[in-house]
Amino acid sequence: MKRRPLPVAAALAATAALLLTACGSGDDKSSDKDKIAGADQAAETPKESASPSGAPAADKPDGVDVSLPKDMDLVFDWDKPKDKNEAAAMDDAANYLRAIYRGVDKRTTKDAAVTAYSTGEGLHYAQVQINEWIKGGWTAHGTRRHYDATTRSASNGKSVEVAFCADTGKFYGKEVKTGKILKTEPSLKDFGYYRIVMVKFPTGKGLWQASKVFVETAAEKCR
Repeated sequence: MKRRPLPVAAALAATAALLLTACGSGDDKSSDKDKIAGADQAAETPKESASPSGAPAADKPDGVDVSLPKDMDLVFDWDKPKDKNEAAAMDDAANYLRAIYRGVDKRTTKDAAVTAYSTGEGLHYAQVQINEWIKGGWTAHGTRRHYDATTRSASNGKSVEVAFCADTGKFYGKEVKTGKILKTEPSLKDFGYYRIVMVKFPTGKGLWQASKVFVETAAEKCR
């Protein structure tokens, strides 16, 4: 068996980290700390409704299947805020990430979960990420941990920024054709700091969608 070339392995490591670049235009830095980037962006109607499945109720928030295979574990080690909207936005930020990896597993950007939990630039970014995994011939394997989460609301009450750290040190790519797990050496690149702007879906009860994603890669503060 031929060894995988280094450039491809490096590309895999970059993809496995997920959300490595900011989604949307503009600088990640805000000139006004009290404002949330993209806070005025409205949510959009999901373009595809969820189809019935055998997933347990716990795997179908908002009636959308976000279940993942047993070897793909997303852990959210954080406490929910007291504010009802912020708690709901945090839950759906987690569902947004589950939706992306469900798309990776199903080899499609059109899964109902992807279109339900993202909108605008958040949807575009999810599609780009999923397509990178598909093009590489990879799915994911292992545990991806999310922690140290914080939330803050926009003054209009329709947008919440969910920020958190992620550790992908035990989350690897796996070749779809061979099942081979492509492990990488531990490094600072395993840690990222994410800010996802969640917007409230106008007609859905408690549904929030990811509209923008900003990322600090190789985040020392998360190690």
